[in-house]
Amino acid sequence: MLMRRWFHLLLAGSLTATPAVWAASKDDSRQPKAALDEIHQRLESLKKELTSSQEEHAEAADALKKSEKAISEANRKLHDLQQQQQANNQTLDALQQQKTVHTNNLKQQQALLNQQFYQQYLYGKPSQAQVLLQQQDPNAITRQLHYFGYVSHARKELMEAASANIIKVETLNAATAKTLQKLDSLKEQQEKERAELQQQKGERDKLVKQISSKISAQRNEIDKLKRDEQRLTQLMEKLAKAAREKAAREKAAREKAQREAAKNKARNQASTSQQASDSKTIARNDALPSNAFDGSNFSSLKGKLNLPVRGVVTNRFGSSRADTGVSWKGLFIRASEGSEVKAVASGQVVFADWLRGFGNLIIIDHGGGYMSLYGNNQAVLKQVGDNVKGGDTVAAVGNSGGNEQHGVYFELRYQSKPFDPMSWSVVK
Repeated sequence: MLMRRWFHLLLAGSLTATPAVWAASKDDSRQPKAALDEIHQRLESLKKELTSSQEEHAEAADALKKSEKAISEANRKLHDLQQQQQANNQTLDALQQQKTVHTNNLKQQQALLNQQFYQQYLYGKPSQAQVLLQQQDPNAITRQLHYFGYVSHARKELMEAASANIIKVETLNAATAKTLQKLDSLKEQQEKERAELQQQKGERDKLVKQISSKISAQRNEIDKLKRDEQRLTQLMEKLAKAAREKAAREKAAREKAQREAAKNKARNQASTSQQASDSKTIARNDALPSNAFDGSNFSSLKGKLNLPVRGVVTNRFGSSRADTGVSWKGLFIRASEGSEVKAVASGQVVFADWLRGFGNLIIIDHGGGYMSLYGNNQAVLKQVGDNVKGGDTVAAVGNSGGNEQHGVYFELRYQSKPFDPMSWSVVK
């Protein structure tokens, strides 16, 4: 702080110094030189620290890769568990329906038996021998014997059916209890997976923020020292020039001040223009792909595709990136974390893994040399070799790969060369 305060005072004094002061400044030239040497030493030290931090960042990136792959796998398992739970719920509904049917049948059979027993109790019933002894006609005796046999057989069948229904109801009760136990177990496992996922995500986010903050602070300090070095060097040149000729010095100082003002103005204008460009919303998409064009050649879908996720397109294809200056080869669609990422058309998954700079990445081959890429995902929900249809969910929105915003990086390529997705898409 003392060195910077001295530097600014010296710079201010250099613009208003008298000839006598300039003459004395020759003896003081050692002071800015010492300050410049100090800046050089600090710069070298910071460069070494930055190199060390970048090595730490590389190691952390490998750890980040493992963490994000683990999160992707946990999300996939969670997705599978939800599907299993849906299937078990359907089985449980079917068991409950069967149980209701058999319970109703049992109630009807019990009611019939109760009615028969009640009728027998209410009116009484003579024995078969009494009935037969009262008959004189042999044909009547035969009919009575046949009737008694029929009634006895019907009652036996009714009781056997009731017994069978009791067994079925008990069996269904046991099956229902087993299914409920299985659902409880799946629910417990699902909650455990979710807790592990949240813990892993928290550790990853903390790691990324710590390393990014450290590197950003070091780079800012290096840039600041470089600017100080440049200004101090210019000041030393100005002092040397002033010692030789006051008029030449004053003219050079005015021209230099004008140049610096113009540079600062241009730099500020460029920065303002870049910031406005970076924050601009290119398009807002609310439509999602469907399987309406499945079976069609991909080359015939130009102008018919939908973007893979609902969100905001923040850049144009081929424009320069604000962070690196490299041209965009696709689109970044800012979207809510965890949103479903859809396949834009049918095809086969040929890559589903973590890739440096793209995070969790999935690539779909649509045939005819056409491919689509979906990067920065929180989770990849398909595997290599899977066939997908247009509109199928293939991933979940995230910020893997070190991206600061949640969204999907989307590319279209033909014969490995990228082309503008917006010229092939309908944005609604």
